[in-house]
Amino acid sequence: MPISSEVRRLTAKWSAGTGWPKRLDWIEIRGLRGWTGQRFKLDYPIMAVVGENGSGKSTVLQSAASVYRSLPITTWYASDFFPDTPWDRIVNATIRYAVREGTLLHEATVRKPGERWRGNLDRREREVVYIDLSRVQPVSARVGYWKLAKPRHEEVSASAFDQYRLARFSQIMGRPYDLAKMAVTDADANRPVPVISQHGATYSGFQAGAGEMTIAELIQADLPQYSLVLVDEIETSLHPRSQRRLLRDLAERCREKELQVILTTHSPFVLDELPLEARAHIFQTDSGRTIIYGVSPEFAMTKMDDVPQYEGDLYVEDKRAQTLLIEIMVKHAPSLGLRCRTIPYGAASVGQQLGIMVSQNRFPRPSRVFIDGDQGSAAGCVNLPGEDPPERVIFEALRLRNWLNLHARTGRPFADLADACNQAMALTDHHEWVKHAATRLLLAGDVLWQAMCAEWVSECLVLEEAKRVVQPIEDALIGIPVSAIPPPPVARAIQSTTSPDDSSETLPLFEQLMNASEE
Repeated sequence: MPISSEVRRLTAKWSAGTGWPKRLDWIEIRGLRGWTGQRFKLDYPIMAVVGENGSGKSTVLQSAASVYRSLPITTWYASDFFPDTPWDRIVNATIRYAVREGTLLHEATVRKPGERWRGNLDRREREVVYIDLSRVQPVSARVGYWKLAKPRHEEVSASAFDQYRLARFSQIMGRPYDLAKMAVTDADANRPVPVISQHGATYSGFQAGAGEMTIAELIQADLPQYSLVLVDEIETSLHPRSQRRLLRDLAERCREKELQVILTTHSPFVLDELPLEARAHIFQTDSGRTIIYGVSPEFAMTKMDDVPQYEGDLYVEDKRAQTLLIEIMVKHAPSLGLRCRTIPYGAASVGQQLGIMVSQNRFPRPSRVFIDGDQGSAAGCVNLPGEDPPERVIFEALRLRNWLNLHARTGRPFADLADACNQAMALTDHHEWVKHAATRLLLAGDVLWQAMCAEWVSECLVLEEAKRVVQPIEDALIGIPVSAIPPPPVARAIQSTTSPDDSSETLPLFEQLMNASEE
């Protein structure tokens, strides 16, 4: 899904480098809940942390809350989150961090070498707002609240949402509300009850939906200028549309007040609303934790799920690379496509990190990582055919062969198909080629790309290159290590379009294309 205008505005302001006078750059955690010195970086004003239960998401939030003094608002201490108990003794724990104030960088630690936490007095001052939505209980389940649900009690005071907050509440929930307030009864002045009104009907938190209460709890929280906002399980009780609207609202607040936000989530909809640099996946194996940045929602959800009928996992950069790899398997090793699932991982840097994990045998299942041909060699990775992104490799090869039989595969007249594809290739951004051509041909982009991949694999991909791609998959399933994967050959991945006697057969692909265009 395209990035929203709210997030694009936030990205533009962050990239300009003129705001956020108070900024947390990174935190490094050691000796807490299995952390061994991994560093969590904050490269975007909203950082979404995803991972399985117990992977350490909440530890990131709690450690971040511990590195600032938050006066006059409640100050959080590491001992609030990491106490000694009869079952747990915290010793030799360290939270190292770097914070910026203007152009000045301040590095320090909060640490517990023995019985007491040290370093609290060295902390810089910044307001911290910690919101744990995962622990927001229904009003009726909260301690001491059930006694308020008696008709004999009356409301004695209330704090109503102003029009700004009420408009935000309505926008996130997707329906207009006349009123939202926190009311106090004569039964207990310390236990406010949320009350909302819609279409003239008023009802309290005892009758309201869980999602409405989640948003009310979040919106009523004050978010001071330049503060650090920490939200645990932000999607709690919200349906997908409200999750998306909430992230867009948060992006607006973040841009207006120059907030830094760290949130935890298990939701693909939350991840999908944020750019790659805002996503961090904590991946835990028997050998420890790894933090991977720039993951796709598909990758994150796959790593938190299990599909037991698949024997292995194949990681590719995006859905275009996924289609290409599947077509190669369908043609040259059809059983592999049934035994393995393909997972888009997002940014190329994620693939490189995953390749390192494969080379270190850190995945619990047979796994292989594929990167585009233009990415060069990388440890533990297999390059897809060609020396360019898949779109360029396939479009250019098919154009060189006069689009072969692609018109029959797509059910479109040859002239229309050739014209649409040629015009698409005039665009400077190759990522737009498929969409542009498909739109002109009245086809879905995925349909056109699948047909192009199938035609290219059938008519252009040389057998040696196909074997170089599928052999590592077979090796993974029988336990041969990734170190046995051969590097990509220098030879081209497409067949020559000329006869053996034609001297142009040995020319580089770009020169063949130039000759073809001149003809």
